[in-house]
Amino acid sequence: MSSAPSPRRPWLLYGAVALVFAAGVWYFGIRTDPNAAGPGRMSFRSRSGSTATPVRVEPVLRRDLAVHLRAIGTVTPRNTVTVRSRVEGQLLKVHFQEGQQVAAGQLLAEIDPLPYEIRLAQAEARLRQNRAQLLTAKADLERVRLLHAQTLMSQQQLEAAQALVADREGAGAADQANVDDARRQLAYTRIEAPLSGRLGLRQVDAGNLIRPGDAGGIVVITQTRPINVLFTVPEQELPKVLEPLRAGQSLPVEAWDRAEQQRLAAGLLNTVDNQIDLATGTLRLKAEFPNEDEKLFPNQFVNVRLRVRTFKDAVVVPVAAVQYGSRGTYVYLVTEDSLAAVRDVVLGPAEEGMQAVLQGLSGGERVVLEGIDRLREGRPVTIVAADGTVTPPPAGKGEKGGKGERGGKGGKGEKADQGGKGGKGDKGGQGEKSEGARKKAA
Repeated sequence: MSSAPSPRRPWLLYGAVALVFAAGVWYFGIRTDPNAAGPGRMSFRSRSGSTATPVRVEPVLRRDLAVHLRAIGTVTPRNTVTVRSRVEGQLLKVHFQEGQQVAAGQLLAEIDPLPYEIRLAQAEARLRQNRAQLLTAKADLERVRLLHAQTLMSQQQLEAAQALVADREGAGAADQANVDDARRQLAYTRIEAPLSGRLGLRQVDAGNLIRPGDAGGIVVITQTRPINVLFTVPEQELPKVLEPLRAGQSLPVEAWDRAEQQRLAAGLLNTVDNQIDLATGTLRLKAEFPNEDEKLFPNQFVNVRLRVRTFKDAVVVPVAAVQYGSRGTYVYLVTEDSLAAVRDVVLGPAEEGMQAVLQGLSGGERVVLEGIDRLREGRPVTIVAADGTVTPPPAGKGEKGGKGERGGKGGKGEKADQGGKGGKGDKGGQGEKSEGARKKAA
């Protein structure tokens, strides 16, 4: 008969695991010096012995800072025309290619002119007939006047002759109008481009019977050079736009692609609408672009940047360097002694990742961009470049060569085997002796 297992065995196992865990914590967390430099690790100590904080800095610049209003715009052609026939007839020839750039007055298509040539000939024949009758009526009128002067013709006969001449003149004028209309109808059989622009897709092929009322027309022409961009700005931003515009200034406008990675075109603000949209609280603006390279396409969506102001010789810092707290807005600077310093600043507008500083900086300083969360006033810092290069704090007396930390008065550092002859230590309180000094004393 076997005995039951002792209840103490699990507790012994748990206790052994706890001891191993405690030993690991002691070895890696307490016994190991967190400030010791090991493989792949670099640390710097200040004169007081505290570890320097690695940071990345950027210089404070002075340059012109342009302030833009951003909006989403729609590219619209300056003019759009649907080319339709003005007369009815069979489409004989098409003289254009789809997508072609055409000039104003260029021949696009021809309609069968024969019916209109016949109408013109008929109108001209009636005109000649009425002109002959008019000549006869005028000759009769002259004879009636001579006979009336000799009292051989009555007044009634004279008036009848005058009325006949007037009637023939009226008929001749009507016939001339018919001739002009027939010529116009004949001219409409040649369809020409009403403006310069780019053609779209052809809507009808040669051989079809076309009429003036056809909805699709023959082709659509859009004027793309120059071209317009419509966009809106909020009503609270209107003073920034209207004040320089009414002062006669030209406001530059840039059109960027959807990702705002490539600038497509540059132009000028053309005009603003005359009323604010009550539904959206925005005002429509129109900018004009030369678009010689035709990077802007009708109905294309673009990101618009409207420059409303330029700060000349402004003090600018990266936006990431600006901090916000209970004391207001401030930045961390790195002094010449590689110490962190807090500087209160008054901010201006920001543009493309750069922040204008109106007060607090003058240019030439170095602001901390990364590593801010570990900083405090007066803490030593180590500057890390963007490529990973580390610039240690400037070494003062007692920190050169391979000498240890601050020694006693006049204590010397290690010899050549410890990194070269050390300089003399700083004078001050009795500190920890260097390793070379301890060997020498031994």
